Amino acid sequence: MFGSRRRNRDQVIEANLDALTRFAYFRTGDRTEAEDIVYEAVLRLLENREKVNDARCYLFRIVYNLCQDVFRRKRLPTVPLGNIELPDKSDESLDQEEIDRINRLLDDLLPNEAEIVRMNVVNELSFVEISHILNLPQSTAKSRFYSGMKKLRLKYFTDNQ
Repeated sequence: MFGSRRRNRDQVIEANLDALTRFAYFRTGDRTEAEDIVYEAVLRLLENREKVNDARCYLFRIVYNLCQDVFRRKRLPTVPLGNIELPDKSDESLDQEEIDRINRLLDDLLPNEAEIVRMNVVNELSFVEISHILNLPQSTAKSRFYSGMKKLRLKYFTDNQ
């Protein structure tokens, strides 16, 4: 039984290393810092393995908290969406001008709305995961997401006309 839990935990860690690093890099703007944060999160998972039920959510939560600590210490800006390597999921790719425009629109949102939109859209985290990471009720995470998306759509289509 314990061997299978360890294999599952190791698989979760391996499957999410790139996503965790992108998640941290997006917040810190420093690749080395992001890798250090992910390393620290993995260590914390291994130290608390008996207490952790959902390793993926736990890792994202720890990375988020460590990034917040770095942000408080250094007051680093977030990394623009265009600087993050995203898999191309469509035939159409956004040009840099459009990416810059979306980043400006996201910057106009309330910080808690923008964070949830980025976590859902960029990091592809579910609302359950987001609510665990941010320690919010799932309904609050959804509400902030939909509110932010409504503002983005309104502003995006208003500016396009």
